[in-house]
Amino acid sequence: MEFFRIKHDIPFMRYGKITTAISLITFLFAIWALAARGLNLGIDFTGGTLIEVTFNQPANIDQVRQTLEQARIKDASVQVFGASNDVLIRLPLHGNMGNSKSSDAVITALHSLDASVTPKRVDFVGPQVGSELYNNGALALMVVAGGILLYLALRFEWRFALAAIIANVHDVVIILGCFAFFQWEFNLTVLAGILAVLGYSVNESVVVFDRIRENLRKMRKATIPQIIDNAITTTMSRTIITHGMTETMVLSMLFFGGDALHNFALALTIGILFGIYSSVLVASPLLLMFGVKREHFLKSTTKAEVSANGAQV
Repeated sequence: MEFFRIKHDIPFMRYGKITTAISLITFLFAIWALAARGLNLGIDFTGGTLIEVTFNQPANIDQVRQTLEQARIKDASVQVFGASNDVLIRLPLHGNMGNSKSSDAVITALHSLDASVTPKRVDFVGPQVGSELYNNGALALMVVAGGILLYLALRFEWRFALAAIIANVHDVVIILGCFAFFQWEFNLTVLAGILAVLGYSVNESVVVFDRIRENLRKMRKATIPQIIDNAITTTMSRTIITHGMTETMVLSMLFFGGDALHNFALALTIGILFGIYSSVLVASPLLLMFGVKREHFLKSTTKAEVSANGAQV
């Protein structure tokens, strides 16, 4: 299915050095943001108290925040959770204040705002558990990246695998850099979004790489840049349809999904946009830099033909 068909190939590789330079600058900026500002880790990783309460009527989040501030409960994260009268409050660890003292202080403050407030759930994440979650999350990222690298190396060729994994790491670092620069809360839902972006981004790279591999065998007189340009151009309609529909769904979660899904959808939005860019304008120019040639894919075919002819003789 195609919305449109482009008659002439767009010379993407002509601007490969420019797009690679832009990517490098963006990547270095993200590294700086991570080093200078760091991630604003949520209580999933740092430890703290999570309190879910219910109001008899739709909750006024601004009033809840003001009430907690007046009660000197600092750094509380307040968001609607599920129904409009359910509120989720996250409290980071403060000194020696334990789980019971934190929850009691919050419930007391909320009762002064509305006596009908009912606590539904109180959970406590210790600092040791948060540290384990952080380490396991980093391990999950590395395992996924390693699996992608191995899959692409087996399916294509090591130059393709290296180009794709660099493009994927580029996407992850950009997402992390955005969260560090703007100090958005980084929690387990954001980590889940990043892992989803890794799989989503590599899918786009595989589609383009498949077309490049086909072109290497079919377009015998074309140069490598022309082959890559044709592969990107012929898959552009599919890219627009796929990413357009996905981005529409993710944006609906971002704007209408509430605070519980906001950061997850935000990570996906950034990842999808940069995933398109990196698959086309980062991974493909890297193939040229790594010196991919037609012979890398024709060796196996030539050997098979020689052995077949020898068997016939």
